[in-house]
Amino acid sequence: MTATRRFTSIWDAIENTPQEAASMRARSELMMNLAQTIHEQGMTQAQAAELFGVTQPRVSDLMRGKVNLFSLDTLIDMAATAGMGPVVKVSKPKPPKRQATRRAKAAACA
Repeated sequence: MTATRRFTSIWDAIENTPQEAASMRARSELMMNLAQTIHEQGMTQAQAAELFGVTQPRVSDLMRGKVNLFSLDTLIDMAATAGMGPVVKVSKPKPPKRQATRRAKAAACA
């Protein structure tokens, strides 16, 4: 029987470390929001490039979701330039689940 692993996100499944997965999650979220903002404002890629101070092919990479080509710093700068007000949210780690000991189980049954 094969054990099935569950992942919180696709990035957790495909990246080598939790750090890499966290970075990819943050970058992909920013990229999706930037692409949506560009689309909603009816900007062409050339207009978006001028706004962000990058080339049109760079905006094309953004719109195509080429996450590996963008740093988190660059995406935060682009989002701020677009007036999006990006924020970083950090959650506290969840405490590990404790396994009940045999003694505790026996006491609960008594």
